Amino acid sequence: MGSAAGASASSLRPSGAKVRAFVIDDSAVMRQLLCAILSEEDDIEVVGTAPDPYVAREKIKRLDPDVLTLDVEMPGMDGLKFLENLMRLRPMPVVMVSSLTSQGASATLRALELGAVDVVAKPQGDPRTMIPTVGAELRAKVRAAAQVQLGRAPRLPPPSPAPGALAAGRREHGLIAIGASTGGTQAIGEILQRLPANMPPIVVVQHMPPRFTAYFAERLNAQCALEVREASDGDRLQPGMALIAPGGRQMDVTRAANGYRVRVYDGEPVNLHRPSVDVLFDSVAAAAGFHGVGVILTGMGGDGARGLSAMRRNGALTIAQDQSTSLVFGMPERAIREGGVCEVLPLDRIAERLIAWASRD
Repeated sequence: MGSAAGASASSLRPSGAKVRAFVIDDSAVMRQLLCAILSEEDDIEVVGTAPDPYVAREKIKRLDPDVLTLDVEMPGMDGLKFLENLMRLRPMPVVMVSSLTSQGASATLRALELGAVDVVAKPQGDPRTMIPTVGAELRAKVRAAAQVQLGRAPRLPPPSPAPGALAAGRREHGLIAIGASTGGTQAIGEILQRLPANMPPIVVVQHMPPRFTAYFAERLNAQCALEVREASDGDRLQPGMALIAPGGRQMDVTRAANGYRVRVYDGEPVNLHRPSVDVLFDSVAAAAGFHGVGVILTGMGGDGARGLSAMRRNGALTIAQDQSTSLVFGMPERAIREGGVCEVLPLDRIAERLIAWASRD
């Protein structure tokens, strides 16, 4: 994890250039739908399709697309094996288009670890419901993926074992909030794996579809000294706990007796996102004030910039991932530009900064 290069949306593609997309899916109906969705707006051109990785391999060499959309479950060579080979031999941005089944969600998280940029969930039932339900999301994620340059940044060192426990009684009312989008699954993992078991409670928004967040939390829980799980409404935040906002729902934090609770609810999208980083950060600004830390990580767009500014105004420490280690620098860049960031750090230094903050009286 963490090997992708930084990317600035303003510096990678010529202004006005179309995104050249290539669609790989074993279903002819799904290929037709994905082509229709991507071609709906003039800035994306579908240059080719393939029913399986074997056909795709030769076409990709000839057509040289900017972005692939890739199904996980295909006959012959499955999507994961193809992705692993692709990232070794010809790295390029890939958006996974996955089913909402348990198998699909688990495989897609593995795909993100292998180097895929993002994921879009196929709706259950009639595939044609993709057009109104996830059409805009798919186009946005393909555009974001086109801004990514893979393999140019130095590889981060592997996460070291989590350090020993913090001294008792430190940061008794502390609360850490983390927000991320494109590339965030790897970045969040880099941070959480470096933290000791008795850190102040942590709340996380990662832009992901429903069901995927539960598997994301489960994988992190197996890798971290912290307890990591998907949040449920009313959960009480405890030291050593990291709660991931459920995909498709909003999450915020409220004060409770001697601590904090999370609220998970079916709110409207904010900045087109549910969960939204701004919703979480705004609530932490109000609930925790100067006891809080806000961390904004890699991602396209501006979700989180407003909330991070609110946290800083209320006395919180606010941190942005730097450009050199961000898969897409959009979210950190917007937060920096709007004045909400106290410190800009490379990804592999954020955990040590959080430990230093949590260790203070």
